Amino acid sequence: MIFGSSSRIFDRLGALAGGRLDELARTADKHPPVLNARDRFGRDEDWIDYHSSYREMEAIAFGDFQFHAMSHRAGTLDMDRPLPAVAKYALQYLFVQAEFGLMCPISVTDTSIHLIRKFASAELKDYLLPKMLSADAAMQWKGTQFMTERAGGSDAGAIETTASCEDGVWRLYGDKWFCSHADADVALLLARPEGAPPGTKGLALFALPRRLKDGHRNTYRIVRLKDKLGTRSMASGEIRLEGRGRLSGRGSRPGPQADDGAGQPVAAFARCSRRRDDAALHQRGDGLRAQSRRFRQDHYRIPPAPPPAAKDRRAVRAGALDVSVCR
Repeated sequence: MIFGSSSRIFDRLGALAGGRLDELARTADKHPPVLNARDRFGRDEDWIDYHSSYREMEAIAFGDFQFHAMSHRAGTLDMDRPLPAVAKYALQYLFVQAEFGLMCPISVTDTSIHLIRKFASAELKDYLLPKMLSADAAMQWKGTQFMTERAGGSDAGAIETTASCEDGVWRLYGDKWFCSHADADVALLLARPEGAPPGTKGLALFALPRRLKDGHRNTYRIVRLKDKLGTRSMASGEIRLEGRGRLSGRGSRPGPQADDGAGQPVAAFARCSRRRDDAALHQRGDGLRAQSRRFRQDHYRIPPAPPPAAKDRRAVRAGALDVSVCR
């Protein structure tokens, strides 16, 4: 029923992906984000400038289609209930064929909403979720996860960032090495509270807002942006936490022993996203290969590259079908 009643939505997004979105994505890739470390008065008010093409894509993704919220609440795309995961991933599959970079902020915002709903206190949910589920750009908060460190990449148990409760305020110490969507409004991150055991059992989940309730900029720093080969439109950077960052809350379990199992849903959503992206980019490659073949036959007569093996094509497209298990 979802797919049958949404054909107009798929038609509209397909036309955008093959037209305006594709144009915007090409422009944004040529104008990557720029980090400004300080304002003109020398204050540490770091911010990132984005090209207008990226901002227009954000308006389409977070405003018009509300990818970040469509599986969490009713009202997106005029639906009377949240969309199931398979419908969300099918729509995102179309979007990724045009723009891959922005899909990262969409996905990490989606995942952040899930984690906050699952692990945060009632007070923190009331504070964050209305902003994160909004389609109004003036009040909307986008999310991310700062997890990767030099010592702790795929092995989350090796994370070295520590957390200390000082005068009733949690403060973090450490570096996050590869942080996609570096200027998100709220970042979820894992850190080890003082006295917690080693490994994943000693980690706790924290919510780090970019701006505090009084409107002031939080005091963690974006050290630099990564120079990437892919996803150039989206800002990935290094984050330094020097004990000054005040936090709006942490995971639901009290005490420093608190591994809340937050890493498991993050990994599950990441696997589903990678399958979606693989399938979409493979389809994009098929289209470019067909265009290139026609161009070469008409002009240069150069033999085209051999197509991928049939079993490889089936494997990639099967990945797109597996997203139905990602709730």
